[in-house]
Parts: sequence; structure tokens; C-alpha cells
Amino acid sequence: MTDVIVIGAGLAGLVAAYEAAQRGRSVLLLDQEGAQSLGGQAFRSSGGLSMVDTPEQRRMGIKDSADLALSDWMGSAQFDRPEDANPRKVAQAYLEFAGGEMRSWLQSKGMRWFPVVGWAERGGEMAHGHGNSVPRFHVTWGTGPGVVAPFERLVRQAEAEGKISFGFRHRVSNLIIENGGV
Repeated sequence: MTDVIVIGAGLAGLVAAYEAAQRGRSVLLLDQEGAQSLGGQAFRSSGGLSMVDTPEQRRMGIKDSADLALSDWMGSAQFDRPEDANPRKVAQAYLEFAGGEMRSWLQSKGMRWFPVVGWAERGGEMAHGHGNSVPRFHVTWGTGPGVVAPFERLVRQAEAEGKISFGFRHRVSNLIIENGGV
């Protein structure tokens, strides 16, 4: 019996599996790829993370804030329909995390960043257009593998403790719900 099934062993899946195991849940982590692809696309990425009002930004003289980041996001997303309510909440929650505990939480897992902040998705000089009005792109030491490594280590440790099991080369096409369980 498994408490939690996580589908996809990319970065989000690794983090979700780790967090569930930390909360005392038994976790089955399924992925259609083999073990060599743990971390998914994040492993092959440049390792950039969008964070708000960080020491790296302040050291470079970049003035950032949660309000400015939200204005940038809303200027790009153009949330203007009723069905945009949940995406708007996701954006607000992400920016609250990115301007709050994200950096210290990731740092506690072993992640470090280059001392220069880049400018991905550059917008205009004001926060009313598409993209970011200030640099927020923090590249992790080790790039994509450096982003994945702390969480791979944590889920492998949880696997050794019997908290997480893997099912590689498993493709999930549907969920069967019976008696209130999946």
C-alpha cells in the first residue's frame, strides 16, 4: 500500500516525493524514462531560477520587490478572464515563495548560485509590458545538474530508508478510482 503516487521524476516530482516522504507518507515515484533521466528537463537546463529581492540582486544594485515582480508577471500574463483566477493564485504563491523562503530553503538543501544575476525574459523599462523589468535569473552552480542533485540525493536517501520507491519505465495513462482510493 502506498500513500502517495507521484507521476514524473522531473524536478517537481522529486520535490513532491521528498516533501511527502518528509511528512511520513510512503511514496511511489513513477516515470516513463529510466533512472538515468532522473530530474527530467531540469537536469539539462541552464539551472536558472527566478528569485525576488535576493542578496545577489542587492549586491549588483538591482532594486526588486514582490510588488514589482507581481506587476511584471501580470503585465506578461494578461490575466483578464474568470478562468484566470487559479493561474493568478499560482503566480502570487510562487512570487511569495520566490521573494521569501525559497532562497534559504534551497540553500539549506545545498544549492548555491553564481554571484551575477541574469536577465531572462527581459521586458521594457517599466513593469507594464511583457517580461521582467529587472534581472531575476539566478544560475545555480552546476547549472541543471546542480539544481537536481540536492533533490536526487534526498529522494535516494528516502529510498534507502524505505520511504520512497521508484517505478522507472512506467507510463501512466489513467487513474482508476475505487472505494475512494486511486
